[in-house]
Amino acid sequence: MADQEQADIRLALARLRQEHEDYDVAINAMITNGCDALRIQRMKKKKLGIKDKMTSLEDQIIPDIIA
Repeated sequence: MADQEQADIRLALARLRQEHEDYDVAINAMITNGCDALRIQRMKKKKLGIKDKMTSLEDQIIPDIIA
């Protein structure tokens, strides 16, 4: 993998980590304020989607090691 391509993936991963953390803070605030359970559930689903994208990008960076 080219250095530039790996740098781009790391940058995208950093952005997704920040977005994931932002969703976590927002969800906690919604729970504290007693927001609608359906809205909280939707936010958690979006957060999980971000986590899946993060995992996919991490798999691209970490080389496969045959044990």
